Amino acid sequence: MHDVVVNELEEHLTGKASPAFHGHLASCRECREEVESIAGVSELFGELRPDSLNALEPSPFFFTRVAAGIVEHQNKDHWGLLAPGAAFFRRIAFASLLVLACLGSYLVMREDKMAGTDAATIMAQHDVSADHAASTDRDLMLVTLASYGE
Repeated sequence: MHDVVVNELEEHLTGKASPAFHGHLASCRECREEVESIAGVSELFGELRPDSLNALEPSPFFFTRVAAGIVEHQNKDHWGLLAPGAAFFRRIAFASLLVLACLGSYLVMREDKMAGTDAATIMAQHDVSADHAASTDRDLMLVTLASYGE
C-alpha cells in the first residue's frame, strides 16, 4: 500500500477520509483491493461486538481466576514438582504440626513412666535378699543401668 492509504486508513474506516485518499483509490487498483479486504474484516469485527442490552457479563472474580490459572500453569511448566503450589505447602505445614502435637503428647505421657529412673533409684530398688550369684547380680545391675542410661 502507498503512504497516502496507510496514513488515512483509519479515517476511511470511520468514514472521514480525505478527497486525496479517495482519488488515490480510484487510480490505484492494488490499494483499492487491499482497502476493500481490510474494510470487510473491519465489518466482521463490528458484527462480533455484542449488543449493549444482551451483553454477557463475566462472573465476579473471573479475571482473577483466569490470571491465577495462567500463573499456576506457568509454574507447573517451568518447575514441575519443585513448585507444586500454595495448597500443597499448607497441607505439609498442617501435617507437620499434627506430627509435632502427637510426638509432644506422647513424650508428656511417657514422662510419668520415666520418673525415678536415675541410677540411685534403680540401685535402691535392687532386692539384695534374693538368692543369686554375686557375678550375675553385678551383670544384671550393669545391664539395668545401661538400658536406662543418662
